[in-house]
Amino acid sequence: MPEVVSKKPVAAGLVELPGVLDLKAAAPLAAEILTLRGRSVDIDAAHVERLGGQCLQVLLSAAKTWKAAKTSFAVINPSSDFAECLARLGVSAAEFHRQESSQ
Repeated sequence: MPEVVSKKPVAAGLVELPGVLDLKAAAPLAAEILTLRGRSVDIDAAHVERLGGQCLQVLLSAAKTWKAAKTSFAVINPSSDFAECLARLGVSAAEFHRQESSQ
């Protein structure tokens, strides 16, 4: 039986990041983001105090996946610590600017 694809806009998702994004946070973060696949996503980074490489990889992968799907994905309200960690890890905040949905 053919799959029916809905043309209705899908509700946006919001992921609120915890203060510490270390190795233990990477798998749960990836799982939470994957549940929102196909929807516009805002990642709220207001409370981030520490960002590790594994969680950064999860966020970068998600941003690229959403961009390829032409679905909106953005990091919003980045804390100064989040921005500083990005800079230390050699990543531009532009990687997470909103990609407008084509839906």
